[in-house]
Amino acid sequence: MTLRLHDSRTQSLRDFVPLVDGRVGIYVCGPTVQSAPHIGHLRSALAYDQLRRWLTYRGLDVTLVRNVTDIDDKVIDNARRGQEAGGTEEWWALAYRVELEFSRAYGALGILPPSYEPRATASIGEMQVLIARLIERGHAYPAGDESGDVYFDTASWPEYGELTRQRAADMEAAADADPRAKRDVRDFALWKGAKQGEPASASWPSPWGAGRPGWHIECSAMSTRYLGAEFDIHGGGLDLRFPHHENELAQSRAAGDPFARYWLHNGLVAVAGQKMSKSLGNSLFAADLLTSARPVVVRYFLGSAHYRSTLEFHDGALAEAEAALDRIETFLDRSARRLAGTRFQAAAAAEDGAPAVVPAAFAEAMDDDLSVPQALAVLHDAVRAGNAALDAGDLPEAASQRADVSAMVAVLGIDPLADEWRTASDQPARRALQALVEHRIAERQTAREARDFALADRIRQELAEAGITIEDSPGGSHWSIDGE
Repeated sequence: MTLRLHDSRTQSLRDFVPLVDGRVGIYVCGPTVQSAPHIGHLRSALAYDQLRRWLTYRGLDVTLVRNVTDIDDKVIDNARRGQEAGGTEEWWALAYRVELEFSRAYGALGILPPSYEPRATASIGEMQVLIARLIERGHAYPAGDESGDVYFDTASWPEYGELTRQRAADMEAAADADPRAKRDVRDFALWKGAKQGEPASASWPSPWGAGRPGWHIECSAMSTRYLGAEFDIHGGGLDLRFPHHENELAQSRAAGDPFARYWLHNGLVAVAGQKMSKSLGNSLFAADLLTSARPVVVRYFLGSAHYRSTLEFHDGALAEAEAALDRIETFLDRSARRLAGTRFQAAAAAEDGAPAVVPAAFAEAMDDDLSVPQALAVLHDAVRAGNAALDAGDLPEAASQRADVSAMVAVLGIDPLADEWRTASDQPARRALQALVEHRIAERQTAREARDFALADRIRQELAEAGITIEDSPGGSHWSIDGE
C-alpha cells in the first residue's frame, strides 16, 4: 500500500511521493521559547516523530528540521516582566533556559533529535535576503513612517488565503505591528523596527533600519536554508494554520520558491472537554506530566489518538495508558522468560542486523495517514494472541507473535523493555527481584521433588499475592509480573 497523507492545502488524502526518490525533507514549526513546555508542544513534536519513524521504517532517508523561535515579542515581554518583578534574566538567557527545558522534555519522551534545530537568531541574514527579494518583486514595502518596519503586501498576491481557503475580505487584521503604516490591515510584518525601551541586544542592523524579524519570515527562511526552495512536508499544530502558515506560504511563493509540497497539521489538546489555553488556566506542563507517570506511558498516551484529532486529557487518561502499556510489557517479559533457552527464542526477535518486519495490517494502518489508533489495535491483538499461545503451550506461535509485537513497539517508539525507558535505578531493582523470585521458585521446586506440596502451594500463593505468576511446563517453571 502507498503511504497517503492528509494535505491541509488540498484538504484531501494524497499519495506521498517524495521530491527526491528515497529522501524526505520535513520542516516542523518548533516552539517559541518564552515559557515552559506544555502537553500541546509535546503532542505536536511526538506526531512528527511518529511520522519520521514510519518513513524511516519504510526505507526513506529523512531530514527533519525543527526550528527554535528564540526572538519574538513574547520572549522579550516575558523577560521584561521578570525584570520588573526583580529578576535579572535577559531575553536571550530566558530563551536559552526554556530551550533546554524543551530539549529535556523531548528527550524524556524518546522524541528523536531533529537533523537540524536552527535558532531564528542564527538566520537573520537569510531572512533579510528573503525580505529584500520580496521588496524587489513588488510583494513587500518598507513602512513610510520611518519606523523601520517592512510589511508583506497581501493585495499583491492573489493566492493569499489558499492554505486556509479564506477570502482576503473575510480575514482578520494582522495584529503584529502598528496598522497605521500599513497599506492594508491584513499586511503582516516581515521586519520590525527597533522600538524605544526594547533591549539593544534584540536588534540587528538592516537596510531598513535596526530591528528584528517578524515571526512568519523566520520559518520561511530557515526551512529553505536547510531543505531548499522546495521540500516535501511542512508540519505544525492546527493553531498555526492561520495566520502563521498562511503567511509563510504566501511570502515564500511570492519570493519565487515552490515551498512545501504537503502541509500536515496535528490536532490540539482538550482538558476535561475544554480546549487547553492559558486563559482557562488548564495548561498541563511537561514537568507535571513526566512526574505523573513513566515517560514511556506519557509517550503512549500522547501518540494514542490520530494525529489530526483532538487529544482528550482527563482524569484517568494516564492510568488507561499505563494499563495498556502494562499488557504489552507483561507479554514481552512473560514470553521472553518462557522462550528463553528454547529453539524458538531466536524466532521471537529479528536476527542481528536484520530489519524487523511489522504485520501487514499494522503497515496498512500506518500507511493510511498515520492511523496510529488502528495500528495500536493490531498491536494489542498480537499481544492477546501471544498470551493465548503461551497459555496453550504453543511456543512457535508465541515466538511469532512476540516478534510482531517487538517490531511494532519499536516502530512506534514505545518498547517498554528498551534501555531508554529504564532508569539507572531500575536495573539493580529488577536484578534483585529476579534473583529473589528465582530463589523462591528453586525452593518450590525442591519442595515438589520432596512431595511437600503444601509448601510448594504456599510459595506459589505468596508469589501470587506479590503479583508474580508462576507457570509450570515440561521445560521448567517460568514467572511473570501481573500488570507490571
